[in-house]
Amino acid sequence: MMIFLNDHRILFGSALCLFIFLTLYIAIIPALDNQKINRPLPRQAKVLTNEQRAGKMVYIENGCVACHTQQVRSVEMDNVFGKRPSIPADFAVNRRTDFWRNTANLMGTQRAGPDLTNVGERQPSAEWHLIHLYQPRAAIEASIMPSYEFLFIERDYLQPGDVEVKVPEKFLKNKRKKIVATVKALQLVAYLKSLKQTDYTDKTIVPAFLYKQKKKEEGGAQNGENLPDGAELFTANCASCHQASGEGVPGAFPPLKGSPVVTGGDLELYVTIIMKGYDPRPEFATMPPVGTNANFTPEDVTAIMNHERTSWGNNAKKVTLDEIKVIMEKIK
Repeated sequence: MMIFLNDHRILFGSALCLFIFLTLYIAIIPALDNQKINRPLPRQAKVLTNEQRAGKMVYIENGCVACHTQQVRSVEMDNVFGKRPSIPADFAVNRRTDFWRNTANLMGTQRAGPDLTNVGERQPSAEWHLIHLYQPRAAIEASIMPSYEFLFIERDYLQPGDVEVKVPEKFLKNKRKKIVATVKALQLVAYLKSLKQTDYTDKTIVPAFLYKQKKKEEGGAQNGENLPDGAELFTANCASCHQASGEGVPGAFPPLKGSPVVTGGDLELYVTIIMKGYDPRPEFATMPPVGTNANFTPEDVTAIMNHERTSWGNNAKKVTLDEIKVIMEKIK
């Protein structure tokens, strides 16, 4: 022990090794693992343009994160702010601020103002945003947001390329002046307009005929049961999240390929998930009650389960219509 304390090379070397170990264990390895399990959602917005990225820096330097969040929680009061609760995959498209600074996700911690996750769709007008930044009370009478007049300049006459902001007269200090947005104001508005939440429940990418869910007239019987086409039902109701490959999206939707729930023997859990939804782990999005929303019949549920249990390399025993009828009656 005395040798360890008296020899500075051993002491400093041990401290360095401990520092390197903790850096790897606490920061680097989790970050690499996070990149593997979290990926952008299908159809998610592209990375920010140069103008939008500059606007994000204006957002940061003016402390907007102190009053506005960018995270929709799984509570009823947040329904007005987005199409669904936020999930880790929503932030997978974010990039480092620069070489020295890490990613700024800007999720925030409090809401003195509304959440901005989907503000680009709630307020798509650039003119509205500019007026709101110049004088919030001109856009929302009860707003407590401070004015950002310093992002604008006053001119006697407009110059080529100027973007005039049509502020109501009662909010102008000098009614003869023209209010012009600076480059920073325009960049900030471009960033705000880019904030749009990807709706993974949108089925517009699925051909309309798939919603008809017709029963097959020929060869539609499965084990002597007249069932609809499970593949069509899956495509219309499940593929937008779990993907046509059954592999899901890391950090958003769990895979059905090789899933112990799909291939296992707990059929009651399986049917309950389809009909009533599921919230298994925090790293995945909450599954809505797909079966209830789509008014699935026992035949529909049986067909979907058999499709999932025998696709993508899954090789589980098919379920029978009678089994599913008993379970659906039980979980009503």
